Amino acid sequence: MILVLSPDTGPESPDYKQLLAYLANMPGISTRVRTEVGSEQTLTEVYLIGNTKALLVEDMQNLPCVEQVVRISEEYRVLGRHKDDHRPTYFDYNGVRFGQDTLNVFAGLCAVDTLEHVELMMQALRDHGQVCTRMGAYKPRTSPYSFQGHGKACLPYVFELAGKYGIRVIAMEITHESHLEEICDALYRTGNATGVMLQIGTRNTQNFELLKIVGRQQDFPVLLKRGFGITLDESLNAAEYLASEGNRKVVFGLRGMKTNMGDPHRNFVDFAHVPVVKRLTRMPVCIDPSHSVGMRAASPDGILDIMHATAQGVIAGANMILVDFHPAPGKALVDGPQALLMRELPLFLEDVAIARKAYEQRVALAQRYQEDAEPALSSSVQSA
Repeated sequence: MILVLSPDTGPESPDYKQLLAYLANMPGISTRVRTEVGSEQTLTEVYLIGNTKALLVEDMQNLPCVEQVVRISEEYRVLGRHKDDHRPTYFDYNGVRFGQDTLNVFAGLCAVDTLEHVELMMQALRDHGQVCTRMGAYKPRTSPYSFQGHGKACLPYVFELAGKYGIRVIAMEITHESHLEEICDALYRTGNATGVMLQIGTRNTQNFELLKIVGRQQDFPVLLKRGFGITLDESLNAAEYLASEGNRKVVFGLRGMKTNMGDPHRNFVDFAHVPVVKRLTRMPVCIDPSHSVGMRAASPDGILDIMHATAQGVIAGANMILVDFHPAPGKALVDGPQALLMRELPLFLEDVAIARKAYEQRVALAQRYQEDAEPALSSSVQSA
């Protein structure tokens, strides 16, 4: 059970102290408090852990400073959707909103290679009104002899250029807790020129110790990619690891499933799960068409497979797109064959806008149909 307290209820409040004292005397119940500090107000949730089935929602609702009571199920306790759960399905970070009703494009370099390429990418994004990007500094690779990324050496110029070109959020994968420390240090040294969304890649989806470490910090939101060889439920529980440690600013990423059933694409595109994740949880959903498709092939209609896959995810309600671009794909040190060309950026963004408009029209149609159906249903019930 979750007790959502009135906004801006602080630990020094007499009502807050009275509530915690009351809960402390409840047999078999322990509490865990989570506080979310926003730009306009502070929200506090108190999680009751133990046998809460006997507790009446009405009784808990009448406790001091309690605004809402949510009875949670066993699955996805923090991030899941529960009955009468009206907690927000969005979060704000560094001036950008991430929610189940928004869409943000993170176009950029799968792996940072040169300062010049980083600047060309960010300049192009700025020129096309974009404030988010992807930049890989740490690259886990299948072969130990493959390029592993420049690591902390590239962070200063990546962050400085982001500040120069107005990039607000950079999605950046980490594979070790030391990477988190290096990012924090580089941001500090560059005057916090930008923001970072930590990315947990598919190989680390079930690296539970890393999930706990990343979950305990609340400075950065997290993009968790689905594990390529595990079930959706197992991947959603990995996201719950992050939230159970305190960080609820989590975006869930679909990046394709590792199976030859997806051939000739790199992975089997799993974007049909966009609405499933949004139904089961309160997380925004990201799609990664580049790693799903993995190549620049085009169909007879002239549209690249990567753009077709992107449209499929967007028209299903995706909230974030992670996509590879590169100024010179032939010189890219990682995944050059799947990178889109810089001249294709405006085409890609316009195509995304078309798919997003189609999604919004579908939502409006569904709502209109539901509104029309409700009076008819009510009338038939009364007649019966």
